[in-house]
Amino acid sequence: MNKTFCAALLPALLLSICMEHPQQPEGATAAPSDYFTGTAWVKPLVPAGTAADCVVSDVTFEPGARNNWHTHPNGQILVVTAGTGYYQEKGKPIQLLHPGDAVDIAPDVVHWHGAAPDSRFTHIAINPNASKGGAVVWLGRVTEEEYNDYKP
Repeated sequence: MNKTFCAALLPALLLSICMEHPQQPEGATAAPSDYFTGTAWVKPLVPAGTAADCVVSDVTFEPGARNNWHTHPNGQILVVTAGTGYYQEKGKPIQLLHPGDAVDIAPDVVHWHGAAPDSRFTHIAINPNASKGGAVVWLGRVTEEEYNDYKP
């Protein structure tokens, strides 16, 4: 094999290996499969019951992984730290997210978020006023048709 051919295959091979054997972020636990499609991890950064009354988590999604439709009684802020992801509110088009983007989600807005099909995706999720109504209300799964409806 020539070097050019091998160099061209390397990125595809590495992506394939990572997708088959995802690497769990340090300190994170597997996201519950009842509320996530695909492989995702959650690392608590600020737990419930602190003086700030804010739950903060670092969430990593493998390519194609996403959470179910859900709401937050007190809203949520997402801050993208790595990869490419999707965010969608019910009845609106999917938004593409990149590192540095932030999404301010109003209370009780039905939405979902997760990784694009070809990229790992990480965001910080900030859930304010966690003691007043809880942090999340889970709804149904995002269908393949809904997930694949991204239009650039």
